[in-house]
Amino acid sequence: MKKILLLLTMSMFVLGCGEKSEETTPENNAQQTQEKDGGAISWQAPDGWIEETPKSGFRKAQYRLPKAEGDLEDASCVVFFFPGGAGGVQANIQRWYGQFVQPDGRPSSEVATVTTKTVNGLKQTRIDLPGTFLSRPTPGSPQVTEKSNFRMLAAIVETGGESWFVKLVGPQKTVAKWKESFYDFMNSFEE
Repeated sequence: MKKILLLLTMSMFVLGCGEKSEETTPENNAQQTQEKDGGAISWQAPDGWIEETPKSGFRKAQYRLPKAEGDLEDASCVVFFFPGGAGGVQANIQRWYGQFVQPDGRPSSEVATVTTKTVNGLKQTRIDLPGTFLSRPTPGSPQVTEKSNFRMLAAIVETGGESWFVKLVGPQKTVAKWKESFYDFMNSFEE
């Protein structure tokens, strides 16, 4: 019996690890609600964003944003939740700075725009950072692919001692194409 359960569990794990993500069409983007510690947070994905199956348990939502004309790849936007917050706001901003290098050698902190605002009663710290993105297949991986002319729009949403992290990364033209819808997305977050 233990062998059957082990085989069944391993089979489910292998099937769940495939590269292909399930997607929904943009017109199916509906209000999403995520439960956390007895409360809930919700958001509305903008039209044109394609919902994908999140690739890990920390990813609460994952979207593909179709590329702009002339760009070679789509952008992605992921909503993360880490119980305990994964460090404070500044620690996460520093981590995001470390995911980019600047062509002129300046620190990413000198290039980034960081703003703070309250939306629907939730404090949001937002960052806009262009540069060369140091893409890794998994966090902490030594394998790095440098992607020049990329941009990140990101936010930390504080909800009563917990934080949600939203990160959109892609080619600069593609991110510029979706910038306003990203801010509409951020403005839809509410408890």
